[in-house]
Parts: sequence; structure tokens; C-alpha cells
Amino acid sequence: MVDRSISGSASWWAIVAAFAGIYVIWGTTYLAIALTIETIPPFVAGATRFLIAAALMYLWLRRRSARPLGNVNLIAAAWSGVLLSGIGNGFVIWAQQGIPSGIAALVVTAVPAVVLVLDWAFFAKRAPSGRALVGTGIAIAGVVAIVTHTHSLSGDVRVWHMMALMLAVVGWSLGTLVQKRHANVANVLSFTCAQMLFGGLFQLTLSVFDGEWGRVDLAAISGSSWLALGYLVVFGSLIGLNCYLWLLTRVSAPKVTTYALVNPVVALVLGALVLGERITALAIAAALLVLGGVALVLFQDWHPVKWWRERNALAVARRLGNEQQCMIEKG
Repeated sequence: MVDRSISGSASWWAIVAAFAGIYVIWGTTYLAIALTIETIPPFVAGATRFLIAAALMYLWLRRRSARPLGNVNLIAAAWSGVLLSGIGNGFVIWAQQGIPSGIAALVVTAVPAVVLVLDWAFFAKRAPSGRALVGTGIAIAGVVAIVTHTHSLSGDVRVWHMMALMLAVVGWSLGTLVQKRHANVANVLSFTCAQMLFGGLFQLTLSVFDGEWGRVDLAAISGSSWLALGYLVVFGSLIGLNCYLWLLTRVSAPKVTTYALVNPVVALVLGALVLGERITALAIAAALLVLGGVALVLFQDWHPVKWWRERNALAVARRLGNEQQCMIEKG
């Protein structure tokens, strides 16, 4: 999955560590979001999360440079922030008012397929393979199954929650491609700081229009919600989001979005263990359908037979080389 030929100074192990970060950390954020919005309105929580994270990151960058955002295209950062942290994350938080955390993670699994299609249509202009198209169709079918039968998992679910979640998938996918186009190794940290700021401001605006501040009662906010919000600031944004956006400067977007394959497993298990959310046969079937389709998209260029032949050929070449070396030493 990780290309060892990637240019730049980053070590292969740093890339593996960053992948591990988004695989595990972002799988836990769905549970953290569910705990946060128990006593804090969703857009208020999202705005607080990203504005605090942006402020902390700016202070850190300010110690390193007098103009920490001087090398950032602020217009591109604003678009990326609105799409990623604003719509992509904000609508997931809002949707989790009526959708279990594990199911939300499953729907978001469609991100790699959506990135592939959008990249093909508007960015790289490179047509995907037949395997990728089949995988996209399977992934979409899985998501449709989840959307259609979610009521059997959690009771009555408002259609607006599912629509917001689907819009979040599209927003996150577009934001990923915008960020990859405009951010680079030299400015990725500054770009991330700016985009979190704009994403936080976008969610702050939504919180005002939705009248959420009138429902904020500081005395009623539980300790678990405060702790979960702090977890989202530190691990979800400062660590997880920076790992994700840094990887976009090193690895192709379809590979980076493989985090969506692992997140549902973590989220479903945590949701069942901590929140008592049910894992039914339908959830398992839908998960297999979505994950199978997305796997076809992500590994469209992998051919097992060809890989096995090349591996055997390399082993034979090494054995012959060793035999020739022994003959030379004996001679």
C-alpha cells in the first residue's frame, strides 16, 4: 500500500506511522463525537473543536516563523476548510444525532470510491479500470442498503440525517482532492492550520443559523462530553487530521483514503461495547458489501498472479546469484 519509491525526505516508517494514526484514531472519533453531542450541540462542538485546534497549531507555528501563514493560498485553504472540516466533518457530527456511530462510519467508507470518481471527472482526468468501476458500483450498493435499512438498526431515523451524512462524504472527498492539489510538503502544516480555521468558522456560522447557542447550558455539559471534545481536539484534529493531510503530500489520494476501510470496524466495535449499539446480521452484510467494493477500487492495480510470478522470478534470480558467488569463491 505504501510506495517505497516516494520522493522526499520522509522515511517509509513515518508514512506507515501516519497511516496507523488515521486508521486507529479516526475509528475512535465516531464514538467521541457520539459522547460529545450528548450534551453539546453538534455544530457548536465542531466549531469549538476546530477553532481551538487551529489556535493551538497557529501558536506552535508562530514560534517557528514570524509569518506562519505567509506561504498559504488562503482562498484554496478556505475551500478546503469548508469542504473538509466544515461540511465533511460538521455534517457527520450533525448526522450522528440520529444515526449510530458505527453506521455513520460505514457510510463514510464510500469516500475512497467517491474520491476515485471525482478525481477521474474533475482532477486527474484519468479513467479508472474496469475493476475500479465494478468496485464503485458494489460500494454504492452497500451504502444504499445501509441507507434503506438503517431503521432496522436504530429505530426511526430522519431522512435529513442520512442526507447530511451523504453530503458529508461528497464534501470530504472534494476537500481531499482540493487539499492535495494546493498543499505541498513545505506548507502542509500551515495549510492545515488555515483550513481548520476556515472549517471552524463555517461550523460556527451553521451553529448560529441553527440556533444552537440558545441550547448551550455549560452547567449541563457532562464530564464525558468535555473529555470527548478534548480528545477530538488533540487526537482527532491536531494528530489525526495532520497525519491525513501530510500523507496527501506523499501518497496518492486513493491510498490515503484507505483509512475508511478500517474505521468502520473500530467504530462498530466501540459503539457496541461502550454505547450498546447493536451489531446485526444486516450491519455485517452491508459492511462486507461496502468494504468489498471499496477494496476493489483501492487495489485496482494489484494482480495477484503477476505479483506471485514476479516474486518467484526474483527468488530464482537471487538463488542463482548466490550459487554463482559460491562458485567464484571456491574458484
